[in-house]
Amino acid sequence: MAFTRATAQLAEKLTEKLTGLTESLTEKHHLSSRSVRTRAGLVGAAAVAVTGVVGAAATPAIAAPDEGSRTYALGFVQAMAVGDTIADDVRAQAQAQQRVADAAAEKAAEERAAKERAAKAAEKRRAAKEREAAEEREAAEEKRANERADRSAERRSATGYVDPVAGVDTTTTYKQAGASWSSGKHSGIDFPANTGTPVRSVGPGTVVTVGWGGAYGNQIVIRHDDGKYTQYAHLSATKVSAGQKVDGGQQIGAVGSTGNSTGPHLHFEARNGAYYGSDFNPITYLAGKGVDV
Repeated sequence: MAFTRATAQLAEKLTEKLTGLTESLTEKHHLSSRSVRTRAGLVGAAAVAVTGVVGAAATPAIAAPDEGSRTYALGFVQAMAVGDTIADDVRAQAQAQQRVADAAAEKAAEERAAKERAAKAAEKRRAAKEREAAEEREAAEEKRANERADRSAERRSATGYVDPVAGVDTTTTYKQAGASWSSGKHSGIDFPANTGTPVRSVGPGTVVTVGWGGAYGNQIVIRHDDGKYTQYAHLSATKVSAGQKVDGGQQIGAVGSTGNSTGPHLHFEARNGAYYGSDFNPITYLAGKGVDV
């Protein structure tokens, strides 16, 4: 609509200018009354140049009298020049609109890129917070393990006894029921730890058994100075031999998952004798020695 109004206004201005030009030329060359028809033809030609429509309406203008042909030709050329100017304006408007569209597309692309950068930054912050939280948990666990190790060291200095795996909490409890054990109940306590974690004698004594123990896998049995026995099972490695004297806290083997085991851990038992079936509560035994597990 805006373009139509602009075109109409240009046509009106062009008509006025051509009319004045025709009158001037008519007076200069003393044209007869037929020059009036020539002027009308010029006005029609201008209208055709502005609107871009060439049809029957232009025919009378083309058929102007011979004596007015020079005036007609001059006016038609001027009209075509004005038409070219209008075409240039239209192209300029189209180019301006294209520039606006390109700018809008570029802005939209920049906004999308900014959103993507913001999302990536948020993901990095979230991952950093998770790593920080994990590091804090690991530090707290390490601190607790060190504290327990310190307490065990203090007790060992007083009693000579320690826990069999430093800084590790027990899982499966003594006499816990389950189909995994031939008696239907757990005969000791478990210390979950990675394969290779050091296993130590809980107190001073003498090694009586080292080797394969069936469902216990690789095992060690030690007779302590108080006449009680302790067993260390599912070991991945052993570092002592039968008849060897050991001290409380001395490494005797390493955590593993040999025998009837679902994963790496130490199965620990306290016994009244060296063999299966003479077990009693190992937590009670260690507590009596000042060791808290």
